[in-house]
Amino acid sequence: MSKSSERLEELLKEIAQVFDLSSEKMDDDYELRRGEVKQIFELLSAKTSPMNVNIKRLNKHAVIPQYAKAGDSGFDLVATEDVIIAPGETALIPTGLAFEIPQGYEMQIRPRSGISLRTKLRVQLGTVDSGYRGEVSVIVDNTSTDTWSNASRRVDNTYDESTRNKTKGYIIRKGDRIAQGVIAPVASATFTEVDELGESQRGEGGFGSSGVKHPEYFATPMGNEII
Repeated sequence: MSKSSERLEELLKEIAQVFDLSSEKMDDDYELRRGEVKQIFELLSAKTSPMNVNIKRLNKHAVIPQYAKAGDSGFDLVATEDVIIAPGETALIPTGLAFEIPQGYEMQIRPRSGISLRTKLRVQLGTVDSGYRGEVSVIVDNTSTDTWSNASRRVDNTYDESTRNKTKGYIIRKGDRIAQGVIAPVASATFTEVDELGESQRGEGGFGSSGVKHPEYFATPMGNEII
């Protein structure tokens, strides 16, 4: 038995004691608990060492992800083609990458805060499941409602104030960082149909059931006023 296996056996017994199992009950439940505890052990081990994610480059312009700073949860996803998004339109931006996400995890597609703050572009939240092996692309909306103009604003990494134009079309250039990806654990569930659900303090209370702090506070053309 390897040292890691021996340590796992020790941890299984220690955790069984934490579960307050008697020796008799442990004989019956040990194997049932064993699988659950092993999963916990593997998840804890993963947090102490970097996870490996296999990546396949599908385009010569694709950029292998890197974390900008230690401790960052997200890594940049980079466009591999020039794409112009007219006002009110939606486009699919390719990254030229396919990922092999480890089982039990997903990759979340999220916006980059600088783009959301300084432009009318909105990256749609996305999920890449562990079983997906195709190219990862990013869905981007241009929420501007102004009339299309031939003048287009490039979405680059500097967001140069002198060239920024919030009301025209946007051109995403090959090599632009357009979104970020986050590897996150997935909790699987089993679903059981029942006649009645358990009671809770909220019950069937829907939208706004917890109250609105200042329902009389509205925005008007002249500014925010109490009416």
